[in-house]
Amino acid sequence: MRFVIFSHSLVSDWNHGNAHFLRGITTELLALGHEVRVFEPRNGWSRQNLLAEHGDTPLAEFAQFYPHLESTLYDESTLDLAVVLESADVVLVHEWNSHELVRRLGEYRAAHPGLRLFFHDTHHRCVTDSAEMARYELGHYDGVLAYGGVIRDLYQQHGWTKAAWTWHEAADTRVFRPLGGTRKDGDLVWIGNWGDGERSAEIREFLIEPVKALGLNARVYGVRYPAHALEQLAEAGIEYAGWLPNYRVPEVFARYKVTVHIPRRPYVESLAGIPTIRPFEALACGIPLISAPWRDSEGLFRPHMDFVMASDGREMIASLQAVLSDHSLARDLAAHGLETIRARHTCAHRAGELLALVQNIPEEALMQGAH
Repeated sequence: MRFVIFSHSLVSDWNHGNAHFLRGITTELLALGHEVRVFEPRNGWSRQNLLAEHGDTPLAEFAQFYPHLESTLYDESTLDLAVVLESADVVLVHEWNSHELVRRLGEYRAAHPGLRLFFHDTHHRCVTDSAEMARYELGHYDGVLAYGGVIRDLYQQHGWTKAAWTWHEAADTRVFRPLGGTRKDGDLVWIGNWGDGERSAEIREFLIEPVKALGLNARVYGVRYPAHALEQLAEAGIEYAGWLPNYRVPEVFARYKVTVHIPRRPYVESLAGIPTIRPFEALACGIPLISAPWRDSEGLFRPHMDFVMASDGREMIASLQAVLSDHSLARDLAAHGLETIRARHTCAHRAGELLALVQNIPEEALMQGAH
């Protein structure tokens, strides 16, 4: 089949987690013999911030690491959908695209009933900015691919779409895998962005204070850290290392003994069941993971086996002590987490789910809004 994907960015993962998943899905579809074309806006904020901070070097390194992946830059004012979508079978449209482009694609789908057109939502804005999401015109879309059941349900409860399915993110295990035989540089590493204040208190409680209390050798990678955040890291003795290309994450995980997951507040308070992509990638690399609280309402993982859940800062301190001092516990956690990823949560699994949706769901199910 011929797939066309309108992403925010394929080549830039600067504060843009969907790029992780998109790279893996595109790789798997290509490996299965499908044709995939990816389009991204020339002036997308992730790409522009990456270029502003690091120049062209990351783009060159991306091309070397992913020689099979490429994207086409476009200007929306000159984008000719008739040319871009000629002979396309399936179109995926990420939710960071403009309202106008989403509308135009819907109109094209209405005139080409043989095309399958899906809106892909991988963010919390359906809760935190529902008025903005309601402006997307999805009436001519076949449905929404939501990265959690709660988001799927919200689309249908609001009447934003006629059909919606859960399509969780997953790890690209061609890239994210254990790298053995590497010396350890330190105790703890966290890879995550500061964001817009959605988890500032949580970062202090579940990362900064535990590291300080235990005197750990720790490092943090990520972007958008304000001056006061950098001061807090420094006071706790945590090294801040800035932006890290996502494909280099496995080699970093291999050099540390443990990592943590700190969900953004909307996922804890309103969007249960969505872990975001970071835990999938960490577990795929075989590093023990300790998480701040979130509710695994969709049963993605095995409780108390695949990772440790710490309910507060005190439990995080105790859990870090246990994992760092008990090599058997650390080894078992890493093995169980890796086992679950390989069995259920790879981009190969998700590509298969997408193909099954496109190929096997009858037309009447699409029209009736099947889950």
